[in-house]
Amino acid sequence: MGNWDWQVLLQDPGGKIPTYWQWLLSAWGWTISVALTALVIALVLGSVIGVIRTLPNSPLWVRFGNAWVELFRNIPLLVQIFLWYHVVPAIFPSMRDVPPFILVVLALGFFTSARIAEQLRSGIQALPRGQRYAGMAVGFTTPQYYRYVILPMAYRIIIPPLTSESMNIFKNSSVAFAVSIAEMTQFAMQAGEETARPMEMYLAVTVLYVISAFAINRIMAYIEKKTRVPGFIASAGGGGH
Repeated sequence: MGNWDWQVLLQDPGGKIPTYWQWLLSAWGWTISVALTALVIALVLGSVIGVIRTLPNSPLWVRFGNAWVELFRNIPLLVQIFLWYHVVPAIFPSMRDVPPFILVVLALGFFTSARIAEQLRSGIQALPRGQRYAGMAVGFTTPQYYRYVILPMAYRIIIPPLTSESMNIFKNSSVAFAVSIAEMTQFAMQAGEETARPMEMYLAVTVLYVISAFAINRIMAYIEKKTRVPGFIASAGGGGH
């Protein structure tokens, strides 16, 4: 296409990586590692925070959950990464030896956990009240009726927004370049400067981002199909109250 030179990806950049193409694949691996690790943290924390925001007769836990969501949702992700990278190690000296990869994963995981917590809260509150009462009627404790009655249905409801968040976490992982993580955005910037071919580098990176997001979309679509409950439609009732 035009004056584009795709053979630049086969050139030797010097150092440990034989070609720019192999460097790009290595950067893709770092991007996937950051995104998937942060996604696990976000799902675990988001689930915990989402549940405690709907606990009955637990105002302190509800306030804590609300504060968590407001804190991590309203601070820009890039600012949070700089806080983890510069401020947290200054306050807690034991964090100074933590690799930047871990700090970025924590920042991205905590940021996304607030969004997942809000989605799970909405999913729980969209369930009919009768499901909660049915669990209580058969003698379930609060943890039991959440585990066996509320959460299995709530997760089914929020699979579409979870799909969006899973795709977003791959795109948001690009901010890891700010602390010199060798992910795809960092590759595109550095390789583009070295080769004077930024268009080729950024387009190659864009293709890999699209492939990653599409793969997540298809995986979540498969999960949604397999877990769908025929005939179930969530009401606006609010099982979380």
